[in-house]
Amino acid sequence: MASSSTTQGSKPRAQSVVYQPVHQDDDHDTGHVGDAAQDYTAATEQTPALATSLFARPHPSKAERQWRVATYVLSALVVLLVGALVFLSLPLSFRWERNDDSCSCRPKDIPQYFQTSPELWPGPTATGPAAFMAQTRMFDPTATYVPNEPLQTSLPIEGMVSGNESIFKMMGYLSPYVPSPGFGANEFPLPPGAEILQLQMLSRHGARYPTSGSNVAALGEKLANASSSFKPRGSLTFLHDWKYQLGAEILVPKGRQELFDSGVLHSYMYGGLYDPQSKIIVRTTTQDRMIESAENWLAGFFGLEWPNNATIEVIIEERGFNNSLAGYLNCPNANTKTPGNEAPKTWQHEYLQEAQKRFQAMTEGFTWTIEDVYAAQSMCPYETVAYGFSKFCDLFTYQEWRDFGYSIDLSFSSTSGFHSPTGRAVGIGYQQEIMARLKNHTLGYSGSQINITLDNNTETFPLNQSLYFDFSHDTNIVSILTAFGITQFAEDLPAERHPGDHNFTVSHVTPFGARLDMEVIKTPKPLSPHRDGYLQGGETKYVHFILNQRTLPLGKSFAECDAERRDGWCELDTFIKIQEGMAGKAQYDHACFGDYPAVKYGEVTDGAPP
Repeated sequence: MASSSTTQGSKPRAQSVVYQPVHQDDDHDTGHVGDAAQDYTAATEQTPALATSLFARPHPSKAERQWRVATYVLSALVVLLVGALVFLSLPLSFRWERNDDSCSCRPKDIPQYFQTSPELWPGPTATGPAAFMAQTRMFDPTATYVPNEPLQTSLPIEGMVSGNESIFKMMGYLSPYVPSPGFGANEFPLPPGAEILQLQMLSRHGARYPTSGSNVAALGEKLANASSSFKPRGSLTFLHDWKYQLGAEILVPKGRQELFDSGVLHSYMYGGLYDPQSKIIVRTTTQDRMIESAENWLAGFFGLEWPNNATIEVIIEERGFNNSLAGYLNCPNANTKTPGNEAPKTWQHEYLQEAQKRFQAMTEGFTWTIEDVYAAQSMCPYETVAYGFSKFCDLFTYQEWRDFGYSIDLSFSSTSGFHSPTGRAVGIGYQQEIMARLKNHTLGYSGSQINITLDNNTETFPLNQSLYFDFSHDTNIVSILTAFGITQFAEDLPAERHPGDHNFTVSHVTPFGARLDMEVIKTPKPLSPHRDGYLQGGETKYVHFILNQRTLPLGKSFAECDAERRDGWCELDTFIKIQEGMAGKAQYDHACFGDYPAVKYGEVTDGAPP
């Protein structure tokens, strides 16, 4: 440091005080000032005038004053410009957080009906904790081990014997997807020379959390608020530490898998109908689980680059909006005029009496109602699809699970099917859209709940696709089948007893991930109803309905389609003619908005007002 000072000190003093680098002393405890400070002190002591001159403020020239003024003005202008830019950019910063229908909530170049992200009307999107089956699942180590795939559905159920189907195939609309066991038609491959021309698919969303206000959430709250004297025993001991933690309405992992797998299956079945040079329109609704179901399905069909192949059209799902994929939202009487829960409640109080007694015998400080026990039974499928396993499942006997499925059959038939006065009306809009596609025209007026703005425009209701994919809800699909007039599902369903095997079994019709495939097939000649060859005649077109991978025999519902047809097909021209009368049977305006008395269960058997 001394040598440095010497070198610096050899310069004239007047220069040494203008600027000197400060070198930190290696010895931090000396308390000495630095060399530059010493030089400054010496200079000021020896030449006071020099110090004064160094710190004196010289009088600026006129040019310098003008330069300074210009600098100040430019600086002020820059500050104002930056402030203006920040102020104007604030609306853009929050444009994605708005959920109203104004144009500022979405990109200007993307119409609302093609916007999937951000979601505009997603509905409830609460999620629950992640599954942890490696820690929570239970099984008998002495029994034959059955790996979960991914749900643990192989459970010891009282009363279940060899050959019985899984209880998870008897849970109605809460059943994880499995193909239907069949509806009475034989399955055949296409005959030689036949060609599939078109497919229209209607799919339900995948497995989800309970909807808002569900009975399982109510039971969870009731148990959480139970008094300190609540003491469950035996099979109910787990309730002492159990907490209700399910989310609401959005897809669970199993639901994503169901739709992805369905897309893969349909790609194998119908991928050859897709034109690689085209980009098709796929329709769904604005609810979160509906958009994600469509996206997962398309990822299965096309792969992760599906946006290159398809555009999702999202139709507003809110009360008062026309939407054929959620037709009940613009049919007020669907909530007030149907038999509602009359029949299922009667059946619940019939079949759950013994279960209620069992539950009460294992509980102190809590009174179990039939409704509570039914909610506990409903908890099994919900927790299973959410967590992979549920301790509620083996609290019930095999017969009680069979009866549980029937309670759902009664509910859906009462509110959405042939026992509902609005059954046909809720589904008639979608029926009209299917027929419009088959007849190659848009819909400018329908007398139903279709969105005419979208259906009267070939950009949003295209007519040149060989593949049409739509996504909807379970009750809406039941109403659509009712609107088509599939009277195979119009059978009598008594509320006081289980009728045995019956056609309208909801777990076979609309499980999670359900799908209705409607094929248009061309043959070179009329096809024998016995499938033993072609008949005399020219080129013929047929329609083929496939529900959950099994044929719906149209001849069982429409005599004109020939009930003797072993393949369940119907000639396309005949089917179109039959369907032309369905809007009249639905009576949309009267059924949905008419002033008529609420009906009792059994008063309506044709899906329309009496």
